[in-house]
Amino acid sequence: MKKFSIKEDDVINIDKYINERPKIKKEISEIKKFRRIPVGPYATFYFECYDTMIYQVQEMLYIERGGIEQMKDELKAYNPLVPKGKELVATLMFEIDNEFKRKEFLTSVGGIEEETFIQIGEHKIMSRPEQDTDRTSEDGKASSVHFLHFDFTEDLIKEFVKEGSTILLGFSHKNYKHFSELSSEVKSELKKDFNM
Repeated sequence: MKKFSIKEDDVINIDKYINERPKIKKEISEIKKFRRIPVGPYATFYFECYDTMIYQVQEMLYIERGGIEQMKDELKAYNPLVPKGKELVATLMFEIDNEFKRKEFLTSVGGIEEETFIQIGEHKIMSRPEQDTDRTSEDGKASSVHFLHFDFTEDLIKEFVKEGSTILLGFSHKNYKHFSELSSEVKSELKKDFNM
């Protein structure tokens, strides 16, 4: 049974989590292996799912020890990033070590969160940014972290999971026109996010 949101009962208590943490971390790193896709020199997509998000909640509770009140806040923050059956959800990060170069780059890609796509054949699914906060400032500087939804129709889900289909992930922004083709391992992992 696929889960499309994290309930309070799903979160294990801190003592049990401390005991099981090494095992859980290992399992999550296996899940994440085919959910990380670099695109161009600076962008990396991390496709989220129920498992990655409950892990994030557990880690935040482990680090901060905020108890039940913190748990409610974490669920509110992370539940929107659990795919709901007809979408893929990704954390997009621009990772540049050099501070000057990073600032220069982010200033040149304002609005990129609206110009990100998954392409299946001729069809482009444009990103829908999570509405938690504006990710491009008024002066046109993009954030280094974005939370993006890609909304699918039933037909596009069928095309996505079809053997041999070519799927591209990329950007149509004038200053960052890069894309990557999804490997069969990535496609096989991401199709688990659909309600099928």
